[in-house]
Amino acid sequence: MVIELKKEKETAILVGCQLNQLDDLRFEYSMDELASLTETAQAEVLVRTSQKRDRVHPSTYIGKGKVEELIQLEEELEPDLIIFNDELSPSQIRNLSEKLEARIIDRTQLILDIFAQRAQTREGKLQVELAQLEYLLPRLVGQGTALSRLGAGIGTRGPGETKLESDRRHIRRRVDEIKNQLKTIVQHRERYRERRKRNYTFQVAIVGYTNAGKSTLFNRLTAAGIYEEDQLFATLDPTTRKYVLPCGYHVLLTDTVGFIQDLPTTLVAAFRSTLEEVREADFILHVVDSGNQDYFNHEKTVHKLLDELEVSSTPMLTVYNKQDIQHADFVPTTNQSISMSALNSMDLKKLGMTLEHYMKQNMKRYDLLVPADEGKLLAALKGETIIDFIQFNEEKNLYICQGHVDENHPIFSQLREYDN
Repeated sequence: MVIELKKEKETAILVGCQLNQLDDLRFEYSMDELASLTETAQAEVLVRTSQKRDRVHPSTYIGKGKVEELIQLEEELEPDLIIFNDELSPSQIRNLSEKLEARIIDRTQLILDIFAQRAQTREGKLQVELAQLEYLLPRLVGQGTALSRLGAGIGTRGPGETKLESDRRHIRRRVDEIKNQLKTIVQHRERYRERRKRNYTFQVAIVGYTNAGKSTLFNRLTAAGIYEEDQLFATLDPTTRKYVLPCGYHVLLTDTVGFIQDLPTTLVAAFRSTLEEVREADFILHVVDSGNQDYFNHEKTVHKLLDELEVSSTPMLTVYNKQDIQHADFVPTTNQSISMSALNSMDLKKLGMTLEHYMKQNMKRYDLLVPADEGKLLAALKGETIIDFIQFNEEKNLYICQGHVDENHPIFSQLREYDN
């Protein structure tokens, strides 16, 4: 008989520092998000504590009195982790580690750990490892010459190379290896994109704050069956599937990694190749959780990251998701939007029609007379353009076709021959 031992969750104390420029409500949202991140990482929050300051303490992040309070809390609760709501400097981690017994983790390290748990593809795993190593490198601490490897022979006596230097050299070497491997993967992805461009298909990217419901929406539209859960960062690796609009027009729909405020810069850099899917998109669906009271700041965070990716000029439709649990104070921030629930089939159809409407605004209109024996062209019109009207004229033995086509599509130049 095999007995499975259930692994107990690690326990954590959360610590925040509220600076003067941050109001109470925003700070509470930030601490709530840290608690959600902690739970996503499979740890249990024992207690949260915070302090108001003009600026963070350069040595210990929080003030001396708060550190003493934290020492007492640690003695009482015996946590495995103490998690800080900002990225700590190497000296802050070192100083806090000297005073506290529990492992010191900051917000960045916590997010990196979640990404490490969730990465499925080889590229995703390499990107996470790269981000972790680049985060770790300046934070390596050692015991100096106490860890020296003494040489034997002339010219090798003395402290030699410290263990710390050896670790740094090993990490730098591994970082170079990963970058080279990622370069190969990125080149492969670029060739795949080029092939997609040649066989032109309109591309739509789904973006949004983490846990906004992007994967749920993606699954309902494409029946992709990818992982969806009420957790932060449920999706890490981009997935692309075909989606057929109500008019019959085929597009490629891509689900992407969720954004988050204060996303570690190492992660933005590491996942840039993954987010290239957004840069290649012809249209963006920005999914917002309208049931979250902090939805407005979530939108701002996503727009800021889209600016960094240089895609702010790409046509976009904002999808205010979770209409069934919409927050009482919710007000749309843009007219180019739709309120819906990804779980409602009628709403999904309405989204498809709304997407068609806004896509057409960025396409060229056509009005054609197509001979009845041009079956191949008619099939292409139905699958590769948005048809608004089609009617067979028996007298002239031709079809009257009206619709919209992307001017980058190869079929665009072909249609000029049949222009009415």
